[in-house]
Amino acid sequence: MKRALFLLSAAALLAGAGCRKTSEQAPPSGGLDAKIARFAPTVITGDTSSLSGGDRKALRKLIEAVPIIDRLYLRQAWMGNEALLGSLSADRSAQGRLKYRYFLINMGPWSELDHGEPFLDGVPARPPQANYYPDNMTKEEFNTWLAKLPEAGQKQATGFFTTIRRDAPGTLTIVPYSEEYADLLQKLARTMKEAAALTTNASLRKFLSSRADAFLSNDYYTSDVAWLNLDSPIDVTIGPYEVYMDKLFNYKAAFEAYITLRNDEETKKLSFFSAHLQEIEDNLPIDPAYRNAKLGALSPIRVVDEVATGGEAKAGVQTAAFNLPNDERIIAEHGSKRVMLKNVQEAKFKNVLVPIARRALDSTQLSLVSFEPFFTHILAHELMHGLGPHTITVGGKTTTVRQAMRELSSALEEAKADVSGLFALQFMIDRGLISRAMEHGMYATFLAGVFRSIRFGITEAHGRGMALQFNYLLEKNAFSYNEKTGTFAVDFAAIKPAVRELTSLIMTIQAEGNYDKAKQLLDHYAVLRPEMKHVLDGLTGIPVDIAPSFPLAD
Repeated sequence: MKRALFLLSAAALLAGAGCRKTSEQAPPSGGLDAKIARFAPTVITGDTSSLSGGDRKALRKLIEAVPIIDRLYLRQAWMGNEALLGSLSADRSAQGRLKYRYFLINMGPWSELDHGEPFLDGVPARPPQANYYPDNMTKEEFNTWLAKLPEAGQKQATGFFTTIRRDAPGTLTIVPYSEEYADLLQKLARTMKEAAALTTNASLRKFLSSRADAFLSNDYYTSDVAWLNLDSPIDVTIGPYEVYMDKLFNYKAAFEAYITLRNDEETKKLSFFSAHLQEIEDNLPIDPAYRNAKLGALSPIRVVDEVATGGEAKAGVQTAAFNLPNDERIIAEHGSKRVMLKNVQEAKFKNVLVPIARRALDSTQLSLVSFEPFFTHILAHELMHGLGPHTITVGGKTTTVRQAMRELSSALEEAKADVSGLFALQFMIDRGLISRAMEHGMYATFLAGVFRSIRFGITEAHGRGMALQFNYLLEKNAFSYNEKTGTFAVDFAAIKPAVRELTSLIMTIQAEGNYDKAKQLLDHYAVLRPEMKHVLDGLTGIPVDIAPSFPLAD
């Protein structure tokens, strides 16, 4: 019954979602105007009417934490960010306002949609080390220093929550986040404690209190477990999580915040997916030795509506869903949680994906594009982050996929989650767990989504991972290109085995910790080929993403 309700609800939602006409007018010409116009202004909000009085006060206090997270992220991204933002905010000229606006969209002076190129004069190229490592440190120096550390030191140096600095003699040294960002984290911890005291929900109080402690102790284990067990109308994710900004090694976590309200109705309808994760894991197209015989725990799924974001969550392209935590030990012991940002997904579908599909897909398959498979594949993508290889053995030493793949980790992991998400949904369709009526729509909507993701740039992890998938599937004749119409179509017979093959290939590379094979795969496939470029060039005037405003945060 839950499955039937889910499919009916999604179809009903789609009836209103895909019909609104989205403006496809060309953006204004002239530098920053055109860059800003690629982000469709969108109001993002939620319904607070069912919150208790205490939870409403807690929500306001949590929103007060967002600017602190912003400052933490800006400091992590580049040492010059805070001073630059101050000077931009003081410039009241028309051009100054544009610079300030675009800085806030990107959360920095580098344009996320333009391969990270600086858009302000006097700003250096985006540092691959961000502000996690010394500016003059090389990868070779780090690796040589790392090899000389004891095992405990190596874990700290490559861990999520430490920066690498130089001591007085110039030797590399480890500094915990709790020391590096002490001024901001102490303020953030106080705010969390105050919010905890206001809420009437015990699980939210526990998470906020333990997360406040983690900011000061640098030990995030207890608070991550509390976050996994969070069962509250306010669903908050706050702290250091994603490693995309560490372009050297993908080791260091950036601060972000998602302040959201749980959508109980949609959460209930999607919960049946969790019951089938072990079954999917047991049938992954990889050597059985690489499968997890027992997943850490039943992975919770939350559908939420976003009401405020901070830090990395604000930067550039907006997140539609996420799967956390990233700590492999917690995943193994407790599993992970998938959070679906429903109001954000609806905005992206209406403003971006539908107009892209009209231009990129063969007219005979355009009617297959709908919100239901878009929403469901994002869910599957997040589910599959938690499945497959994580803790592995390379050369007799226990390590993780993330550490073995180093700077390739994020792009390869995003490709894995995408393509194995298709594999998982096809598996569930074949088992009768999802209606077969969604099968063709799933692949056609995914194809339209390819162009949406690659517009983010193939130097960005999601875009690079999508380019890998697209070119591989094109090579396997799962997609076809019509030169006369300049559009693509899905071959529904060819795509199923091709998806299975690519899932197997990526997961096997991850399980083996084979960095060289990963690099060969990305170097060969994660490129922009002529057919793709032709379609992308024809998408001028369609927004690339949304620029949200949050009235509840205001």
